[in-house]
Amino acid sequence: MRQRLVATFAFCVIAAANTGCMTAFAAFQPENVGGSTIVISTIDAEGISHERVVTPIDDNGSLIVAANHWPRAWYHRALANPDVSVTRDGETTKYRAVPVSEQERERLLDESGFPKVAYVFTGFAPRQFLRLEPQ
Repeated sequence: MRQRLVATFAFCVIAAANTGCMTAFAAFQPENVGGSTIVISTIDAEGISHERVVTPIDDNGSLIVAANHWPRAWYHRALANPDVSVTRDGETTKYRAVPVSEQERERLLDESGFPKVAYVFTGFAPRQFLRLEPQ
């Protein structure tokens, strides 16, 4: 019975990874686990603020954030309304979210060290980056 349960669980994990459903776990990403995180606040079309915990990338003094998972409504809201705010270490600052160029994206992909296995758990979502410029 136990072997059947383990096999069923393994099958479900593989199926979920294959369909991108593992990204559901990303929705529960806790703040400050595994390193420094920030909370990015975006505004939707109705003017409602939404918060998302993300891990920042320090790029020679510039603040970059990456959309790594399929649930990326925050990323699309930032594209539609680039005026965002970021809370880091209890301090909130206003930024303008600017998509990086394709050349910069390729450089960030090369330098970021995103593990290949992470692509499985994020449903092979293409990584997109936003540069956060202080306002």
